[in-house]
Amino acid sequence: MEEWPTGKVERLSPLVRRLLAPNPSPFTYTGTQTYVLGSGEVAVIDPGPDLPQHIEVLLDVLGDEKVAAIVCTHTHRDHSPASRALQAATGAPIVGCAPLTLEDDGPRADAAFDPDYRPDRVLEDGETIAGEGWTLEAVATPGHTSNHLCFSLLEERALFSGDHVMGWSTTVVSPPDGDMALYMQSLERLLARDDVIYYPAHGPSIEKPQRLVRGLIGHRKQREGQILRHLKRGQGRIPAMVTDMYKGIDPRLHPAAGRSVLAHLIDLEARGVVRRVDEEWSLAA
Repeated sequence: MEEWPTGKVERLSPLVRRLLAPNPSPFTYTGTQTYVLGSGEVAVIDPGPDLPQHIEVLLDVLGDEKVAAIVCTHTHRDHSPASRALQAATGAPIVGCAPLTLEDDGPRADAAFDPDYRPDRVLEDGETIAGEGWTLEAVATPGHTSNHLCFSLLEERALFSGDHVMGWSTTVVSPPDGDMALYMQSLERLLARDDVIYYPAHGPSIEKPQRLVRGLIGHRKQREGQILRHLKRGQGRIPAMVTDMYKGIDPRLHPAAGRSVLAHLIDLEARGVVRRVDEEWSLAA
């Protein structure tokens, strides 16, 4: 079997199957992964982008199984749009994260959001849904987006981590909706849990999740230190920081990296560590 088989279902555990959507990019890696949970009566987690070929394969995988719930971790356009076609075909309710509409007069971050997402039920932190042999518990993890939820599969101590923790890269935290302080708090929350495996929306399964989460926290603290060192040298503009801090990454990712740097700076500003005048940042006096 090829390493990243698009259009083929993979069995990951007694309760979990995975289907990769054909939408690879510098931001999605090999594509967005849709998970089918259970057997007979199932949940579909992150149905994916509105691509007819992906939806057709997903419906073939489901066959005559009953879809009890279509579950969305958040509303980026590679995660939730297929929920509508899947609901039309199966009649299943759309549940999970809240809809998200940004109100912002500055540079907008909502271009990648799904404006037509309409859940039948929004899950709050700690709420559960269940089917034959499986129970999913919502775990609020804001930061990547304000409406991001992970989902804990209680029977297998597995966590569907969406984009909060990915198997190939750190996640982008893009203001005004992305919030670095909340993202760090959400990572600390996951670190305190006892999940034994993560199933992310992008990249391979994560078999030592606490170790990876510790690494992500350390990585963000390292980035914060880099930013502060730039400011100490009087280098207070984000594009110059990105060029220096993100050497070797795909240049197409530089704008996204700049958003994460901005998220760090906004967090530092809220803590009284830095200040800004127009587009220039400096250490607070």
